[in-house]
Amino acid sequence: MTGRLVIIGAGQAGFALAAKLRSLKDERPITLIGAEDVLPYQRPPLSKKYLLGEMEFDRLTFRPENWYAENAVDLRLSTYVEQIDCSGRRVRMQDGSWLDYETLVLATGAAPRTLPAAIGGDLEGVHLMRDKRDADELAHEMRPGRRLLVIGGGYIGLEAAAVARARGVEVVLIEMADRILCRVAAPETADVIRTIHLQHGVTIRERTGLTRLIGRGGRICGAELSDGSVIDVDFAIIGIGVAPNDGLAQQCGLEVGNGIIVDAFGRTSDPAIYAAGDCTQLPWKGERIRLESVQNAVDQAEAIAAVLAGGAEPYRPKPWFWSDQYDVKLQIAGFNLGYDETLVRPGMREGSVSIWYFREGSFVAVDAINDAKAYVTGKKLLDMGIEPDRAILADAAADLKQLLS
Repeated sequence: MTGRLVIIGAGQAGFALAAKLRSLKDERPITLIGAEDVLPYQRPPLSKKYLLGEMEFDRLTFRPENWYAENAVDLRLSTYVEQIDCSGRRVRMQDGSWLDYETLVLATGAAPRTLPAAIGGDLEGVHLMRDKRDADELAHEMRPGRRLLVIGGGYIGLEAAAVARARGVEVVLIEMADRILCRVAAPETADVIRTIHLQHGVTIRERTGLTRLIGRGGRICGAELSDGSVIDVDFAIIGIGVAPNDGLAQQCGLEVGNGIIVDAFGRTSDPAIYAAGDCTQLPWKGERIRLESVQNAVDQAEAIAAVLAGGAEPYRPKPWFWSDQYDVKLQIAGFNLGYDETLVRPGMREGSVSIWYFREGSFVAVDAINDAKAYVTGKKLLDMGIEPDRAILADAAADLKQLLS
């Protein structure tokens, strides 16, 4: 193909796709469209080292500005697509102009879920944590002695709590489910992470929802919780999950479920349109899943680039994730969907532990907390399709290398 490729979304997936095509010597015209006013950048460090003031923003950008011109990537920032005309193979931009394409890729990511205005979601001082503007706003809020309410006990909320404590902020975290990490990790993993946060001074209130945020002069000053208590707060962070940005796909009639439905080659229900990253629902071991991770966004986008450049290899996800909280590194290999059994293995160092997940007797994932050896071993086992010996796993003194022999 030599016609124009238009990529909607200049995040991890969108950039990875453009860069991979150029590395494969594909010379078709590429237009990369991003809504933000800054060069495409890595998001994970935003809520950690950038927010802590340990990393300048320039270090987060994927490439310097001149890279785009040198690689013939037409980068359009501070704009967005309002409509896709599938039959005419064109998109209508924010300013009303039309841009033709031969191939279109949706790399629109996901958006944080918000709180309704009726319960105070529109008050000043109520924040999300997704992009640079969010991080910059929070940097001004996080001052020693102030009090933060974190709404949601998933990874977003817990990572925000850890950064806030590092900046001397008092933190109250509420989770309406029975425990933190309810959707994404086993109780054993949640127990370890909870203990770490309690040791760092975070107040965690599980089985506690939000009734409403209280404002004074248009700014948050407190919160009424589901147990009837009222607490004073200076600002809040909403961490109640994300939803796929699939609005454009829905408007133009693409097949959509929990995200834009794609096949193993990244193709949507329109043969000229592909999709990659957090906005997609993709096939995996006979099921359809969404993988909200940098790793998947990059790998899926690069697999699509290879297909566009003439390859024929389907994308086979090999999920892995990570979360940094304080001096704790949680590394996850595999996908624990539908697990029905876990095995807890103490690590060789103090404070290290791994939780191994099984589904119908088969190994499906591992959570490694400050235990790189367990993570690497588990990932290799999954990649090689090897079932670990339960006796070796259960023996804390046994060398994990034996599992690979």
